[in-house]
Amino acid sequence: MPKAIFFLTAWSLLFASASQSQTLTSAQKLVQTGEDSLHAGLDASRTVLSGYGSAFYQRDVNAKKGTASLERVVLFVGHQFNHKWAFFSELELENGIVVGGEPSGEISLEQAYLRYNINPRQYIVAGLFIPRIGLLNENHLPVNFNGVERPIVETVIIPATWRELGVAWYGNFNRIQLSAGLMNGLRNSGMEHGTGIRGGRAEGFMAPANDLAFSASAAYLAGDFRFQVSGYAAGTTDINPRAADSLHLDGGALGTPVFLGEGDLQWHHGAFAAKALGAVIAYPDAGNVNAAYGKNLPTQMFGAYAELGYDLLYSYSQGHNKHTQLIAFARYESLDLAAQIPAAPRGIGDPTLNQRHLIAGFNFMPLPNIAIKADVRLLHTGPQNPELVINPSPNALPYRQDNTFLNLGIGYSF
Repeated sequence: MPKAIFFLTAWSLLFASASQSQTLTSAQKLVQTGEDSLHAGLDASRTVLSGYGSAFYQRDVNAKKGTASLERVVLFVGHQFNHKWAFFSELELENGIVVGGEPSGEISLEQAYLRYNINPRQYIVAGLFIPRIGLLNENHLPVNFNGVERPIVETVIIPATWRELGVAWYGNFNRIQLSAGLMNGLRNSGMEHGTGIRGGRAEGFMAPANDLAFSASAAYLAGDFRFQVSGYAAGTTDINPRAADSLHLDGGALGTPVFLGEGDLQWHHGAFAAKALGAVIAYPDAGNVNAAYGKNLPTQMFGAYAELGYDLLYSYSQGHNKHTQLIAFARYESLDLAAQIPAAPRGIGDPTLNQRHLIAGFNFMPLPNIAIKADVRLLHTGPQNPELVINPSPNALPYRQDNTFLNLGIGYSF
């Protein structure tokens, strides 16, 4: 754990990265979508339609294979009942089709909650909501991040878009923003090797209620900077106490717990924008879960990234009162989904999950709600562990630690 804490702190203090869309104060935030206007309380007693979507093409150089997909189409429907009560919902279609072949996409609710405004500075949400963890989870529209793909760290370490059932409180006090939430817990039976805690989420489907989860965040605004820390703790044993005892797992609200800690910073000044994020997951009893379900889960995972971007059209747009942007950016990501594993025979090391990603490219935004993207991602991993190789070479192609991905994409919001 000390190594991971040092890793998180160093990245948070020494690096910065770009995010042209993530604004730094509520006063700076532009109302770009119908959902934004509902959040800002600009619509009284009316129903609001909004949404976003994205599509991409990716070329896997090693596999010599190209893939194109309608990644997601999301429809937002919200309603302002009065100045106190509002409803928010998002229906998402992923990968274009749900039935008719394999693999297929899915239709799911990304959020569905009621919001009650306590006063102009505080509100409560209840239902299926997205907790404030990291940078991308709440701000995941394709026009809100650089690159065709979402940051890898905020896809596998922090499994965006991450939503659960529960209740949360939010408060904005000048330069300080706070949140605290109570939600359903996770399912350790659903977690899989190499995917972090993503498989343990319920996302509103028969969510486990024997175990619980708690989240909290605190952000501080200082000039062109925004600093945030957030944390999450959850039980992962969703079965009844008798079944848990038979599998030698701790039950209860925080039985067989998992802990996530995150810190990030953002900076925006003129044509330059930057951000950095680091996150650590600790799963102390992963060995017991591995023994119970035949998994190979780690006791610790961590990841961090830093990004820097520059708007090549900033001077032109300022001089002509336009919103056109051409962002040149670079992002470096480092993560390990098996940083520490239980002692054998309850865990087997997997160096391929120790990864480095370097992404560089351009985001062209003729309007704040439209993004045309192109980038290249260079991937480097550790070597294969022979103990995990089921079909070794020459029966299978030799494992290659380096690969290149070429990406093209479009995104929109309204």
